[in-house]
Amino acid sequence: MIAAELVENKLIVWDVEDSRTLFSSGFFGKPVGVSKPKQNEFDAPIVLDLLEGYYLFSKKREIQVTKDGKRIGQVSFLAICKREYVQFEEKLLVYSRLRDAGFVVTPGIKFGADFAAYERGPGIDHAPYLVRVATPSTKITAIDIVLAGRLATTVRKQFIIAIPDLNSNEVTFIGFDWWRA
Repeated sequence: MIAAELVENKLIVWDVEDSRTLFSSGFFGKPVGVSKPKQNEFDAPIVLDLLEGYYLFSKKREIQVTKDGKRIGQVSFLAICKREYVQFEEKLLVYSRLRDAGFVVTPGIKFGADFAAYERGPGIDHAPYLVRVATPSTKITAIDIVLAGRLATTVRKQFIIAIPDLNSNEVTFIGFDWWRA
């Protein structure tokens, strides 16, 4: 079991060997102070986003979460995640579906999306997909789609809207392809 400490809204895996193990098992986390990490070529703790951490905690049971030296249970951890993360449950469902399908999922904020999805991993290939999470009630205008499409095209990625349904535990993915006429 890998120990992770909750610090504000991130999880830190302090043990370097555990950090390497987790990172190499699917590019989970980001090594502190390492801009472009390779598989096991770093000597630093890793920082996990709350989505990554909760996914590992609830689905794979690979990590144990503590705060101030006390172990945090699943109900308490979920409450913290929901308080700290906008649309946590919706984004967790989308993140889980992508991870379970074999994608490496990273935050997509630098691309104006919720996630970037890689087929093999950062540093190995480029993420072919940018994913934005939208609920069925989210209003998306034509301008939103054009802006997202222009950005995705500029960085050579496919823009995808993911619509999670928490009642059925299903996600609908809508992909947009752009052509020049």
